[in-house]
Formats: sequence, C-alpha cells, structure tokens
Amino acid sequence: MSHCSDNEEQSDDGAERARNQKKRSKGEKRVSFPPDGQIVSGFAEHRDREAESSLTLTEVMEAYEQSCSRHQVQPREQVLQQLQQGVCVGGGVKCLDLKGERLDQRSCEALEAVLKSLHFDFINLQAAQLEENGAASLLDMMLYYESTTHLDISDNSSMGTLCWRALAHLIKQSVRLSRLDLCNVAVVDYPAQSLSKALLTSRLTELHLHNAQLSGVPLYTLVSALKWNRALQQLHLTNNLLNSYQDALHLGDLLRYNTTLHTLELSSNAVADDGLEELCDGLRWQTAGVRVLLLRNNQITARGMLHLAKALPLLRVLQVLDLGENLLGNEGMQVIREPLMNCSLLQLGLAQASITCEGAVALAEFLAESRQIQRLDLRHNELKAGGLMALCLALRINSSLEGLDLDPPQEQSPDLHPPATLLSHLTSIHLLPSQSPDLHPPCSLLSHLTSIHLLPSQSPDFHPPCSLLSHLTSIHPAPFSVT
Repeated sequence: MSHCSDNEEQSDDGAERARNQKKRSKGEKRVSFPPDGQIVSGFAEHRDREAESSLTLTEVMEAYEQSCSRHQVQPREQVLQQLQQGVCVGGGVKCLDLKGERLDQRSCEALEAVLKSLHFDFINLQAAQLEENGAASLLDMMLYYESTTHLDISDNSSMGTLCWRALAHLIKQSVRLSRLDLCNVAVVDYPAQSLSKALLTSRLTELHLHNAQLSGVPLYTLVSALKWNRALQQLHLTNNLLNSYQDALHLGDLLRYNTTLHTLELSSNAVADDGLEELCDGLRWQTAGVRVLLLRNNQITARGMLHLAKALPLLRVLQVLDLGENLLGNEGMQVIREPLMNCSLLQLGLAQASITCEGAVALAEFLAESRQIQRLDLRHNELKAGGLMALCLALRINSSLEGLDLDPPQEQSPDLHPPATLLSHLTSIHLLPSQSPDLHPPCSLLSHLTSIHLLPSQSPDFHPPCSLLSHLTSIHPAPFSVT
C-alpha cells in the first residue's frame, strides 16, 4: 500500500483550488454537498436536561405557580398536592394524576413547567375534558420532553382532528412512551386511520382500546397496521362488539402474521363459535407469539370447543387461556379433556362455564395427566361432592398445580374437606368472598401452604384463626390474573 506525504497532499490541494478558480473565472456554476454526517436534517432548541432534572419538587412547584401566573390561570390544587407529597428520584416521579380535571388551553400550557422538569411513570388524563387546542399542546409537550412511559387519555370524547393528529405524532415519534390507554373513546374514521398509521412504526408495547367502537372497518384498519408491527406485545380490545364474522377473520389474520404480540384480550365481545374457529386457525401459525388469550364472556359454546380441541395440541407457546362466562358445559369439557393433556397451557380459566360434576370428572382426568398446568379456576360452577372428590383424587397424582380456585361449601361438613395429603403440594389456597367466618378448613389442610390469597371483595370481618395462619409466609389478594 502506498502512502502520500504531506507535501504531496498539499500540492494536490493547491492544484484542485486552481482548477476550481479557473472554472469560476469562466462563469460556470458549481454546487457541492457536505458529507452525510455534516448535513443538517433537523433543528431543536437546546434543552439543559441536567439542569432541569436537578430541580427539587419544591422548585418545580414554584415554577408551575409562576407559569400559571403568566398564563393567567389558577394553579391546579391537585397538581400542587402531588408535587408536595411526591418523591423525586433522578428527575423521575411515579405519577401525575389529572383524572377528572377540566383542562382548558391555558391550563395545559401552564403545565409545561412541570413536564419539562420531571419525567413520570404514568400520566393520567382520563376524563380531563380536554379542549382541542389545549390537548394538542399538551401532547406536543409530552413528546418534546419525553414526559411519560404510560399515558391514559380515556374518556375524552371531545378530542378533535388536531388532538388526534398530535396523539398520532406522539405515538409514532416518542422513544419513551410504552403504554397507551385509549378507552371509552370512538376510534372510528379519522382517529382509526391516524392511530393505525402511527402504529406502523410505533415503539408502544401495550395498547388498551376498551369500548372504542372498533367493530368493522376500524378494526380492519387497525389490524392492517398491527400485522407488520414488531414492537407491540399486549393488545386489549374488551367490549368492542367484535363479531364472529369479519371481525374474527381480521383477528385471525393478525395472529397469522404478527409474531411479537404475546397478549390478546377479547373479553366481553361476540366472537362466538365461528369466530373462535378463525382465531384457532390463526393460532396454529404462532411459532413464537401469543402466550395469553382472554376470551371471557364471548358467547362461546361446546361447539366452539371442537375448534379449540384441534388447535390445542399444535400450540407450543400459549400459556394462559380464559374461557370463563361462556356456556361450555360438561360437553365442552369432554371435548377438550384429551387435547388439554398435550398442550402448553399453564393457566386455564373456566369460571362460570356451566360445569357440573360430569365436567369436573373430565377435568380431573386432565389434571391427573398434566405435567404443566399451574392454575385452574373453577369458581361459580355447580360442583358437588362427586366432582370435588374426582378433583381430589387427581390432585394425589398431579404435582404441577399451584392454585385451584373453587367455591366454598355452603355448610361446614367434615366430609367436604379433602385429606391434607391430597393438597400437600399446593402452594396457595384461594378463599372466595362468600366464605363464612365460621367455616375454616382444618389446620392439617393448610399446614403446608406458603401463602393464602383473599379475593378483593373478601369481607374485612373475615379472619381465619391465627392457628391457621401461623406458618404462612404471605397473605395478599389474588384474583385470577394473567402472568
């Protein structure tokens, strides 16, 4: 490899300048461009992040009051109270809760003093009665200052075109925003189009669109974008009147093409049996994707279990399935009994599924064979002594189940308590709200448990005897949940 000396480089530069001067002397015009790294492609005014993040909450509160004075609005008492009681760590605060506050344009603009100084884990603008211009300004600030990771803008039905445009820009451009709640707002026509376009390149990982009137064209528009989205991991579409025809077909397409979505919630819709068939067809294509599928209250019957039975043995990633509040009945349990033995499910929700003792026997056979199931919810079903005895016998064999949710017996009876040896491997027991204060399982049944879970509506007057709790390591609420 040859190397040029400094003198040679200087002589070459001089010759180049001479040639350029000669060209210019002849009146020729010449356009040159700098290297790519030097091209100015955008401009933003300087923000002193370190200086802003070093402010104390007291200083931020003073800055907010001064900003309100400049904008001729009264400081929001709720904002002042949160700044007084908040804890700031490295410029970050847990929450800015503005739920129910009426925020006009000047009130929104006054909040810039807060947004530019602090970063929030959660900003709640639910039912904030946002005005068009004020909402757009507020969303622009959140983007510019990257103010939050979780934004809830639900229950703001007066959002206009300008606001939707600003929201779409935030979704598309924000590096920090990871979760958006946009519930009880009609996402149709322009809102559906702008949202879908933004989701093509969005970094959102969690999107909640409950009761957003998505059925039909809006859902098609949304799915068309999400099929190619590689960031979104959780999609929640509860109560959108999604039907078993076109809507289910679109959702099936989503499952065929999207491999990064791992939670799909479709509860309280009308997917029904035909719609479940479309979903199962899509799930068969999932080699790495949906792990949580929530189909509670979807008008699904035992006929729909025929489609699920064909898909279950092929699923290798589905871990949580909730079919509660559907009329599955004993027939449905018989249909899925064997497929359940050979699938990847860890949690199965069958609460209020019209199951009686016959169905419980089918599920007991599944439990006896399963080596993976960890949680089974059978609350609000008509399970009598025969079904409970079958479950108890299955628990003698099963070693994977950690939680079994059952209704309490209506009367205390020694015959209804399964022997402690049958429950010895369980790590938790779930007590329902209707538990009688006088009804306590024998200490011998609970001596091996590491935790006891009280459901949210548990009566405050219900306290198991200290003798039952002396060995426990924890006591906390535990509704059927997605993990």
